Amino acid sequence: MSLLTNVMDHSLDDGYAEASARRKADGSAGMPRTLKSRLGLAACLVLAALVVTLGAAQARVSAPVLAKERQELIDRIDGETAAADTLESQVDKLRDDVGRRQRKALEKHGGDQGELVALLAGATAVEGPGVKLVVDDAKDTDQGGGGPRETSGFADTGRVRDRDLQRVVNGLWQSGAEAIAINGQRLTALSAIRAAGDAILVDNRPLVPPYTVLAVGNGKQLSAAFQDSADGQYLQALKDTFDIRTSMSVQEKVNLPVAPSLIVRTAEPYKAADTGSGAADTGKGTS
Repeated sequence: MSLLTNVMDHSLDDGYAEASARRKADGSAGMPRTLKSRLGLAACLVLAALVVTLGAAQARVSAPVLAKERQELIDRIDGETAAADTLESQVDKLRDDVGRRQRKALEKHGGDQGELVALLAGATAVEGPGVKLVVDDAKDTDQGGGGPRETSGFADTGRVRDRDLQRVVNGLWQSGAEAIAINGQRLTALSAIRAAGDAILVDNRPLVPPYTVLAVGNGKQLSAAFQDSADGQYLQALKDTFDIRTSMSVQEKVNLPVAPSLIVRTAEPYKAADTGSGAADTGKGTS
């Protein structure tokens, strides 16, 4: 405290104080007294005022130019943004057209099992009886413990994880589901359920809870088979351990959309040429 008090009381260094006292004693402190000194000071002030005035005038002259350049840059950004939006719209239209053509090709070249192939590939919309399974996070997601996940880390909470939905979907398939969709996202044999941080992605499309799983099939049999399966018991264990909210109901009619994107692969079976030599052609089909 004594040091702080000394600093407050003697804010000016002793050496500066002595120099100021000597200047006052010599009469050299204050404004210059000689005519030459006064003229020099006046010239400096005039020069400083001239510099400030020129700077202000230059800024005033260049202001419209800068504003014009800024507006031109804004216009360019707006134009490029509009062009990008137009291209994106064209890409969406072309993607939809390609999807329609792929679905038609899949239905046309599926042979006797064309309808089944189109159904499994998600190329056609599905309507019929089935079940509705809703899975949602727990109200309190700060829980932890062992439980069916057998971990004690960050994932061991009341949040629904990607592997939980994976087991639910696989359990429905094994229980006899003919087609499945999650939050309107149709699943196919090539669909992937992954995690990105806390988000769940289905075919790289993020989903938000609650997760509504619609499955087409014999509703009562499908519901009973799933609840008795290992995956159904796993879901019940999540509910008991982490308070994850689930509800399952039999539906007389559910509607599933077509898959948003399809990858069509075609192949022609190999037919040996009747050359009589018995030599086998090693050519491969197209895929």
